[in-house]
Amino acid sequence: MSEGENGAGEFVQSLARGLAVIRAFDAENPALTLSDVARRTGLTRAAARRFLHTLESLGYVRADGRAFALTPRVLELGFSYLSALSLPAIVQPHLERLSREVDESVSSAVLDGADIVYIARVPTRRIMSVGITIGTRFPAYATSMGRVLLAALPPQDSRAVIEASHPEALTPRTRTDLDVLAAELDAVRAQGWALVDGELEQGLRSLAAPLHGRDGSVVAALNVSASARGDAAAWRDACLPALRDAAAAVDADIRLV
Repeated sequence: MSEGENGAGEFVQSLARGLAVIRAFDAENPALTLSDVARRTGLTRAAARRFLHTLESLGYVRADGRAFALTPRVLELGFSYLSALSLPAIVQPHLERLSREVDESVSSAVLDGADIVYIARVPTRRIMSVGITIGTRFPAYATSMGRVLLAALPPQDSRAVIEASHPEALTPRTRTDLDVLAAELDAVRAQGWALVDGELEQGLRSLAAPLHGRDGSVVAALNVSASARGDAAAWRDACLPALRDAAAAVDADIRLV
């Protein structure tokens, strides 16, 4: 897409490409060569080189021989958002208490399009093959927090979001049928929590509850996640009271802000 094809000429393609270069780096690929960046962004090597050297001159990227890596300065790009969003600061102490109580990893996330984005986390152990950090994204349809957040939308809107995300089977247990997922979201709306067992990654189980803003709308989700062991219903029953208490405590703090 060129300038002028989106937003009546207000779309700046070079900015979009520069951000794509930054996003090419992640937890699994902290260092990339010029060819890696070009391949992961769809840019030519010449264009990738220009963007990398521009970012290097601005202090967002460093070069070490043939490899490039992000610098801590990229955190500035998200700092304004996190500073304006008091939710992570409100949630964090409650996550720490909840993690101690249930002895499991706990997290909070918000909905961004068809994905959830982690805004706070207290890990107790590595439970996924992919590392989870602040800013990690997962498809909402396959996660407990995502289903809680999707269930807060009007049914026609949540269905549209799921359909647009083109659900795929991430594990043999992943639910991808739109009608099945719609029925699951109906159940989540009615019960106020979501349990996902082995749908995002095999052997991973998670339980989530919603967090509410001052107007009562769902603004985020809180979850407990663990390696799947024993009976899922028994694990849910053991964790759900503490999860609900933590969510209620966060809601109360949000109302004070």
